[in-house]
Amino acid sequence: MKYKAAVLALLCFLLLQNAWAQTVNTLLLDHPWKAQWITVPDAPAKSYGVYHFRKSIALDAAPKKFIIHVSADNRYKLYVNDQLVSLGPARGDMYYWNYESLDIAPYLLAGKNMIRAVVWNEGEYRPEAQITDRTAFMLQGDTPAEEILNTNNTWQGIRDPAYQPLTGVGYSTYYVAGPGEMVNMHQTVKNNSDTEWKAAKNIDRGNPKGTVNATGWMLVPSSLPQMELKTQRLATTRQVTGVNIPASFPARKGGFAVPPHTRASFLLDQGFLTNAYVTLNFSGGNNAGISLTYAESPMINVGNIYQIVKPNRNETVGFKFVGRKDSLIANGSNGQGFTTLAYRTFRYILVNISTDDEPLTIDDIYGTFTGYPFKLNASLQVADPEVQQILDIGWRTARSCAMETYMDCPYYEQLQYIGDGRIQALVSYFNSGDDRLARNALNQMDHSRLAEGITLSRHPSYTPQIISTFSLWYICMLHDYWMYRPDTGFVKSKLNGTREILNFFSRYQQADGSLKNAPYWTFVDWVDSKGWDFGQPPKAADGTSAILDMQLLLTYEQAAEMESKLGMSVYVQLYQNKIAQLKATIQRKYYDSKKGLYADTKDKTTWSQHANALAILTGVAGVHTAALSKKLERDTTLVPCTIYFKYYLHRALIKGGLGDDYMNWLGVWRDNIKMGLTTWAEISDLQHNRSDCHAWGASPNIEFYRTVLGIDSYAPGFSKVKIEPHLGKMEKASGQIPHPDGTIAVNYVKSGGKWSLKIGLPGKTTGILVWKGKNYPLSGGNNNFNL
Repeated sequence: MKYKAAVLALLCFLLLQNAWAQTVNTLLLDHPWKAQWITVPDAPAKSYGVYHFRKSIALDAAPKKFIIHVSADNRYKLYVNDQLVSLGPARGDMYYWNYESLDIAPYLLAGKNMIRAVVWNEGEYRPEAQITDRTAFMLQGDTPAEEILNTNNTWQGIRDPAYQPLTGVGYSTYYVAGPGEMVNMHQTVKNNSDTEWKAAKNIDRGNPKGTVNATGWMLVPSSLPQMELKTQRLATTRQVTGVNIPASFPARKGGFAVPPHTRASFLLDQGFLTNAYVTLNFSGGNNAGISLTYAESPMINVGNIYQIVKPNRNETVGFKFVGRKDSLIANGSNGQGFTTLAYRTFRYILVNISTDDEPLTIDDIYGTFTGYPFKLNASLQVADPEVQQILDIGWRTARSCAMETYMDCPYYEQLQYIGDGRIQALVSYFNSGDDRLARNALNQMDHSRLAEGITLSRHPSYTPQIISTFSLWYICMLHDYWMYRPDTGFVKSKLNGTREILNFFSRYQQADGSLKNAPYWTFVDWVDSKGWDFGQPPKAADGTSAILDMQLLLTYEQAAEMESKLGMSVYVQLYQNKIAQLKATIQRKYYDSKKGLYADTKDKTTWSQHANALAILTGVAGVHTAALSKKLERDTTLVPCTIYFKYYLHRALIKGGLGDDYMNWLGVWRDNIKMGLTTWAEISDLQHNRSDCHAWGASPNIEFYRTVLGIDSYAPGFSKVKIEPHLGKMEKASGQIPHPDGTIAVNYVKSGGKWSLKIGLPGKTTGILVWKGKNYPLSGGNNNFNL
């Protein structure tokens, strides 16, 4: 296998491609393509299968430019002269089917060139996030000079009989991220053989979205760069039985033999959770069986049934390792190689081997990290090393949940939920400044809207799912984008969708404005408490809920702000009327003056952090905000928020004037660290937690910059800046974040009872410093204060 060399070559290639920005011949945007979608003759259209396509061309000279556009259903890897040059397509839906554009000139030579693709369709086992029609591959040259590579029946194809799907993860849970692979090395396709290859079968011409014959795959250029690829060695071997393994393995390449008629097992530890294509190179061992089991963590065996019960993630002795699996049958030859078609998520890999009459030599095993190519452009310097540890884990979590979409989790679902996505986008803005994935998420959720007006809860998704409350978070996520990115045209184009969503909810508002029996799944938080039903907040007998009313109110407020600047005055007035009505209703129905708290329902039998946090964020609390914030921070009888909803809890407490206490609110993150997690878990119950990697828990990667350092947007597009630090007991802190026009940098030092503050803003950016209740103007460039 030449995969490692191909990856190294692709890294250089991607730098060129990302700078090149996927230029597309305009004729290909609004005219049918000459290239055909192709498949292998007699192959099943919709069932599981792995396919190879190839075409050889001869060139008089190596070209300086050779731009092509490529896509597939489901997924592809494209090689030019055995160099991996593209992976895709970026996930979308049938109405927005992505293709990648790339210049392959750096890989073409004078003389013969071989272009080939591996295409796989996981059929009924496909990931839930994979929308699909049927197996197909497409490549179109950008101009007549490149059309020699257009897919049609001049290409050859073959189905790879070596592959079969391996389903499940070995225990009962919601797992929808695709199958593992069963590969019989005796049956793998030989690229130098012509006997089994057939002329490809044409299916249909490529049809860009919006053209007359645009049915099936409606082609659109991907707005995203290629995913990052980086070689990543596994760190150590934790347990070994039945074989002797070099001490340096797997951190360094080094072969070892498994004798004939031997059952061997060894547990590999990456040291942290990662997403990677796994490569195993081996020799000999005819008919030997090899299995690779990928696990986020060890599990406790409860009653001989694998349930989700987890110990400290660093402990391995006496625990089980189950999960998604790949299995191989060796063919006895030298230089056998296996690389997973799709990436795997793991901290641990359990390798089990059973040899037959021949010894098997393990030559190497390693990973190739992959993910959206975010660059970390923020930094924070404080005295407490725990802060950097939390930032590092949060950034790893955010990156692990970002591919060509945001994902709730990489192991179990890989689905872009908008409730998660709002927090993920803010992490992107504050830590990287790259907004392409956030804009892609907003586009995809807008595309998912139903005739009823609301969005799907997650998209792309083969099975439609509706969490109606997530449509409200979509509007809030759009408002965030408006505040932090200078792209008013994009936001304005989405306002019709926000109106449709709010119109949907207005149908369930009663005479007093309160929502009654809002349909679909009204998920708020994974609370395990009386009155909460599968993440839905308590409701009164008549179907009303304080939390749902408050979330609707918050959304009306943010929609009204956008409409007032970008939209129509009629909607501003409509929303303001609804805001006033809801505020009065919420105060009347849910506030208990004796307790000084807002109840979850008008019956006033349950009380939560959620309701009271939203009361502050919406402004309903009014004059009670400061007192309510103190109760919210200290009252242990309130139903608590989990790690996800603590984002909203903390925003409320900060609004209530308690931001200097922020470092005291990080208990659940400290618990994650104590339990050996290297990414943030899905819920706060770390022993019975399903996913060990959920980016909705990465909110400290926002608040260390927005709250502690105090850097925030003060006007749409980040056109103005507010600096309001909450340093608590710190006497020294500094850092920076990316800004659309450059970098915002701050440095705070306390000496002799006075503070020296240095604040650097991009050249033409202005703002204010808020310090102990007093405002100071800020101008572009360096601002120095002694206070």
